[in-house]
Amino acid sequence: FGNAAFWGLLALSMLAGDRLGDFGNGLLVLALVAIAGTGQIGRAPGGEVPAGVQAERAARYGNFLLVVALIIPAVALAGTFLFKWVPGLADPKQATLISLGIGVLIALAVGMARLRPAPLLPAQQGRRLLDAVGWAAILPQMLASLGAVFALAGVGEVVGDLIGAAIPQGSLFGAVVAFGLGMALFTMVMGNAFAAFPVMIAAVGMPLLIKQYDGNPAVVAAIGMLAGFCGTLMTPMAANFNLVPAALLELKNPYGVIKVQIGTAIPLLAVNILFIWLFAF
Repeated sequence: FGNAAFWGLLALSMLAGDRLGDFGNGLLVLALVAIAGTGQIGRAPGGEVPAGVQAERAARYGNFLLVVALIIPAVALAGTFLFKWVPGLADPKQATLISLGIGVLIALAVGMARLRPAPLLPAQQGRRLLDAVGWAAILPQMLASLGAVFALAGVGEVVGDLIGAAIPQGSLFGAVVAFGLGMALFTMVMGNAFAAFPVMIAAVGMPLLIKQYDGNPAVVAAIGMLAGFCGTLMTPMAANFNLVPAALLELKNPYGVIKVQIGTAIPLLAVNILFIWLFAF
């Protein structure tokens, strides 16, 4: 019941979100959080393929399985350029998503033609895959919305006042460190460097690094995003990168991916902060 309610409410938001209004969508989000938070989502029984069968099929079809997987990004890339070169075929803003959808359909058709599974097997395995991922599948959308709310609420200005009080007056290096660490920490909280960026650029990047210290905006923004990505490597909030692979690989430790990445993320964050200090001013 929990799985059906969760995905049903999500489908409702996609189909009728504009009719529900802000308040209705807010209640829907709270319902999704309640279902996930109380542990009502889980893997439904059935659909598992024995390891021996998987090994036998992998040996039989070999690299063809990789070809099917590569069709999706190849078509997405080609379609993105095609829709831009031939205007009128699709909305240029949606070209990548449309191309991605077409790539999935082509890959499905090729796979069905070669592997000849039962007609309902793709749907059944897709359901099993989504059950394995669970609530983490919609976390990126939720966090992106949170970033927009933070920006509209003026969180960046509040954070800027707090950081400004903590940084020694006239310390360029202190401002750079605050910006880099802030990008990483806010990314860890929000799960998305793109959501953290407007907060930190409004708090430190624009008023201090760019305006006060005359920093290069391109360098500050680009390497600042890289600093944020270091935070992505260290947080379960970036579920699509860190929790989903652990679920799909059925790791015993759901945070095993993060545990391995921390050793790279921390020194890389230090290097990015150093690069902002060296190349932006």
